[in-house]
Amino acid sequence: MSYVITSACVGCLDAACVEVCPVDCIAGPVSLEEVVAAPRAERGVRWPGVQLFIDPDACIDCGACAPACPAGAIFGEDDLPLGAEDLGRARAFHAAR
Repeated sequence: MSYVITSACVGCLDAACVEVCPVDCIAGPVSLEEVVAAPRAERGVRWPGVQLFIDPDACIDCGACAPACPAGAIFGEDDLPLGAEDLGRARAFHAAR
């Protein structure tokens, strides 16, 4: 089971999860360098509709990212909220890379 970043990340892009991930498996459509360089308060405005994703093939299931997320956007794949379409979006993001 890997972890999944849900749509609660959209507009937040805090990137605290990136800082604690031991295997660098978190990415997004905007480079992490750009995201981290931008002030936290401006990230949602600068990149509306953008979120981060976890590469399920690289994720080692350590769970370090979940408690680091201030938006509460990260769940284990088996613990996703009902009705969440987040797993499909995450798979589509990584398939396109």
